[in-house]
Amino acid sequence: MLAGLLSRPAPVAACDLALLLAVDVSGSVDEDDWRIQRDGLAAALRDGLVAEALVRAEAHVALMQWTGTGRQRVTMPWTRIADFAAADALAERVAREARIWRNFSTAVGEALEVGLSEMAQVHECRRKVIDVSGDGRSNEGVPPAEIRSRLAAAGITVNALVIEGDEPELTAWYWENVITGEGAFVVTANGFEEYPERIRQKLIRETVRQISELEASP
Repeated sequence: MLAGLLSRPAPVAACDLALLLAVDVSGSVDEDDWRIQRDGLAAALRDGLVAEALVRAEAHVALMQWTGTGRQRVTMPWTRIADFAAADALAERVAREARIWRNFSTAVGEALEVGLSEMAQVHECRRKVIDVSGDGRSNEGVPPAEIRSRLAAAGITVNALVIEGDEPELTAWYWENVITGEGAFVVTANGFEEYPERIRQKLIRETVRQISELEASP
């Protein structure tokens, strides 16, 4: 009996993950693009693998809409995902999320600054991840590359979902200027049509894989 108990994976510590979902609502994102992002994100959160990983991690999840200078707002505050009912309620709330800005510029750096500040509310979580989606480079506000050292010092990882369109080499720009932290990565969607599948893949990578690695560690 003792041998069997010792062979089981160690339970995940309370709040293994704080996940801030930062969604681009800048002027280049039209209403159809916004609906694709909102509905695709809700569907990804309903995915069985993602929902189970969030519950097992006792994750805290929040959603921020961001666009130009001074326009970054957490519209869904930190929510603890303690069970599947909470995970389902989170997805339902995302599916009903109303867009709060239109026709403004792109300030990725300021979105990261707000994310850095918000993470102070979930300091007890073992991992802190900002999941930023965007379809363009920063064109105003503090350059995102200037925020990376502060994010790293706070132990925050930034991953990105890049929606390629009219701007050349956008994925490379996010690699070089935005993502940071151990294991940080970029996922690319070739147009908004690919966003739902790519955000699902991204959330699986951020949640399921990380939980598996934690349980496998000595």
